[in-house]
Amino acid sequence: MKKVSVFDEAKFTDLTFHSFLVHDSEHFKIINFNFKAGQHMPVHSHEIEGQLTIVVLSGEGEFLSEDDAIPCKTGDVLVSDIAEPHGVRAVTDMRVLVTIAPPI
Repeated sequence: MKKVSVFDEAKFTDLTFHSFLVHDSEHFKIINFNFKAGQHMPVHSHEIEGQLTIVVLSGEGEFLSEDDAIPCKTGDVLVSDIAEPHGVRAVTDMRVLVTIAPPI
């Protein structure tokens, strides 16, 4: 077992979003991203199989795709293939937790 307090460990920075690796194993990776209002993670994709989730821990913003922006708020979850273009834009200060699960 492992306990991590992302609200204590991860921080916000003025220049760009901040990432904190919560867990990394052969089964999945968990990363916390913190965005100040107005910051974003550009739309991108990874050419690997598997899926990812983006969970909004706090704040409001948008889940981004190549041609769309879906409003999101605390408690919302995006599920996507890893190879599908995805990104995040913060409207308010925002914390998200990303889980990347390649096929086993």
